[in-house]
Order: sequence, then C-alpha cells, then structure tokens
Amino acid sequence: MKFNQHGREANFTAPINQTVSVVVPVYRSETTIGELIRRLFPVLNENFVDFELILVDDGSMDGGWNVIQEQAAQHSWVRGLRLMRNFGQHNALLCGIREARHAVIVTMDDDLQYPPEKIPEMVEKMMDGFDVVYGSASERRHGFMRILMTRFTKFILKTVMRLPRTYEVSPLRAFSAELRGAFANHQGSFVSIDVLLSWATSRFTCIRVNRNWRHDGQSRYTVAKLFTYTVNVITGFTVLPLRFASLVGFFFTLFGLGVLTYVLGRFLLEGVGVPGFAFLASIIAIFSGAQLFALGIIGEYLARIHFHSMGKPTYVVAEDTSNPHETAKEEASFHSELKQV
Repeated sequence: MKFNQHGREANFTAPINQTVSVVVPVYRSETTIGELIRRLFPVLNENFVDFELILVDDGSMDGGWNVIQEQAAQHSWVRGLRLMRNFGQHNALLCGIREARHAVIVTMDDDLQYPPEKIPEMVEKMMDGFDVVYGSASERRHGFMRILMTRFTKFILKTVMRLPRTYEVSPLRAFSAELRGAFANHQGSFVSIDVLLSWATSRFTCIRVNRNWRHDGQSRYTVAKLFTYTVNVITGFTVLPLRFASLVGFFFTLFGLGVLTYVLGRFLLEGVGVPGFAFLASIIAIFSGAQLFALGIIGEYLARIHFHSMGKPTYVVAEDTSNPHETAKEEASFHSELKQV
C-alpha cells in the first residue's frame, strides 16, 4: 500500500516493481536536507514498492546532524548515520551502501545539482541488463581548471576501470545491491565507489540529465581535492606508476649506455675525452632526478602498505537514528509506520 506525504492512502500503484535505497553523504548541508527529502518523497513513493533514504553525516561541523535526527523522527523511511569524524565522501557512501537493505541502491549528492526525479528512469534502464547506471550531466558549470581536472580524473578512472564509457561517471548512480559482495571485505582509508563497482561488473551505462545550480553553498570539490583523489585512485588501485617508473628507468639506462658509447667512441677514435663540467653535471642531475622520481613512487606504495598494516578504519559510525533492536523490520511494519509521517 502507498501513502502520500501526510500519511493518507493514495490511489495509485508503483510502475516499477522494485525496492530502492537512496544513500546520500551529508557534509555541511543543513540547509539542503529538508529540500532533498521534500523532492525525493514523491519520486520514491510513486514509483517503487518500498524505499528508504540513508543520510550519512560525514563529520559535519554545522547543524546537519540535528536536522537529520529531526527528519528521521518525522519520517520513518529516513535513517541517519553520523560518522565519528570526516572520512571523505566515498567512505561515507560505502558506509551507507553497506547499511542499505533494498535490492537497488542509488547514490547522489546532497546539493541537488543532479535531479532526483531521474531515479525511476535510471532504475528502469537497469532492467535492460545493466548493473550500474549513471546520471551523466549534459552541462558542466565550472571554471576551466576545474573542467580540465575533472576530465583528467575521468580519464584515469577510465584507465583503472578498463571501461570505454567511464567518462560518464557521476555522483548519481543506480546499481544492484548484489554488487556489494565484490567489495564486502574491502578495508583501508581510501575508497573509490566507482572502482569498487568495476570489481563486480562491466555492465555500465548512463542516461543524460541536466545539472542544476547548487541549492545552497559552494562546491567543496576543489581542483586540489580532485588532484588528490586522482593520485589516490592511481596509487590505490593500480600499479601503473610502478610500471611507468620501470619504463623511465629503462629509458635512462639506454640513455646512459648511449652517453657511455659516445664518450668511449670519442676517446678511442679521437684520443680525447668529452670536455666540460656542465655536460657531466647535467648527466648526473638527470639520472639523480630519475632515481628520486622512482623512489618517490615506491614510497607512495610503501606508505599505503604501512597505513593498511596500522588497521586504519574506512569509517567509524558514532550514532544511528534507527533502533538497534529493530534494524531488520519486516515490510508490513515499515509501511505501517509510514502512515505516521
């Protein structure tokens, strides 16, 4: 049975016979949570047989957690999780994804740039045999450097995920909950949901959506943060930098042999050496730089091994708005409580 936002019965049936969990990481967004819930409810209630919203507070310093608690008290389909500190967007998403209890999981940002009204279309697209559907923005509203860094990040994701359409990646995702099995045991402080999904499937697709202006505030994904995320993806999920360092080492070995051949050839053929301190200093500087570059890459991987051995958690949940003794409520009980919204 379906209900309207005031708890009264509504005379319609869900066109999609599917249950959905929407996971939203929240960070300094106390002013957008209410609008997010207001827009999500009709979309979910009119299109799915059952649904829930999981708001994961990623260590916000504003009043976001208080708003989440208030909303969870008013709406039985809303659940809040508060992390002990700020772990990062993808870490918060992983927390919510693991707590989701429905067959389809949808992730989205809290800024309402990506329209939640597209969720039913994305879930319907999954019925064509796809495991993951992205809502890809048809218009980008950022500066030149941000766009350039975003394209570079998506290129790296394309390489890591080995998918021809990875450039369509976006924060708006719909995927089967069964995919969680591929990364159920994933540990470590760095998480990339998109890469983790590629561990389980290669059936990706996308639909086009219009990206809106932020409902409130400013984007916190700066160029520097995007660069850091890209470096973490490269060093956290691939060995490409190590292979690149090997190629650099091989190239400079050939270069060194060429220089040695040139020096010995001049000495044997002309009886003189290669004059000039500048030549020698340049060669030393080039080789030293190549060695330090390779050592730096190796150091990045050693640092990751070190942090992993420390057992640094992916996330730590501090509070949960749901009753710990009733986290596995039956569907009938869930709908009965929804009448009181």
